[in-house]
Amino acid sequence: MDGAGGAVLSNGPGNPARLELPARAAAAVAEYGVPVLAICLGHQLLALGMGARTYKLPYGHRGPNKPVVEPGSGRCYITTQNQEYAVDRASLDGPGLVPWSGSPGYGSTEGFKHERLSALAVQFHLEAGPGTRDTFWISKAFAREVERKCRGRAWRRS
Repeated sequence: MDGAGGAVLSNGPGNPARLELPARAAAAVAEYGVPVLAICLGHQLLALGMGARTYKLPYGHRGPNKPVVEPGSGRCYITTQNQEYAVDRASLDGPGLVPWSGSPGYGSTEGFKHERLSALAVQFHLEAGPGTRDTFWISKAFAREVERKCRGRAWRRS
């Protein structure tokens, strides 16, 4: 992994199930050892590429001020959402993906990480400008992980 920095899989429109090649490529990047931060559609593609499943929501999950809760800590983040598809939480167990947040209103998986790879995925949009900054720590953690990985250290949230 000499010289590799990190990869951000961004948001975008569309049905993730129709994007098989990008999903496989997303998983291959993470499996190669490059730190990956996957956002919204990227979150869904990384999940699919690693063997999880997605499903269409009965209606879109859109708008600002959507709560996301970390079950272990009970922390609640206010996020911005804009999606029609979600990752099936039950499908995360087999591929080594660990859910770390969910939506109390929709019951959807809002974030997962890989148990051994430097891969973190979030369904919501990371706001680093106007509006809420509750989840800005994720962008900072990703930048620190890229730095650490380039020096041979492991991923962690601080």
